[in-house]
Amino acid sequence: MKDLKFEQKRSLTRLEAADQLTALAAALRKGEDAELELSPGTLSLRIADDLRSEIEVEIGDGEIELEIEFTWSTGSSRKEPARKAAGTAKAVGTAKAAGTAKAAGTAKAATRKKARRA
Repeated sequence: MKDLKFEQKRSLTRLEAADQLTALAAALRKGEDAELELSPGTLSLRIADDLRSEIEVEIGDGEIELEIEFTWSTGSSRKEPARKAAGTAKAVGTAKAAGTAKAAGTAKAATRKKARRA
């Protein structure tokens, strides 16, 4: 079971997606506690100094999906294995966007664009 899961899907313009990713980048630079505005509220995450990253690109069904995922330890003092926490900002290029925060150690930003035929 996850400690927390937050998910949001909505349409965005390319500039709104860029603003969302810029806010995430600023939070990563700042470190420690990061606050991301994801209407209708604010997502607060504690970001560790050391992160793991994964970049994934999928092309198919007339869409291009780009996912950039950051994962870090919550540093909890529990005896069970540390759980991942997540802040995910997914931007879907042609207009969809999703924000997902799972628990307290993964920040995932993704941009998905519809593939255009030449």
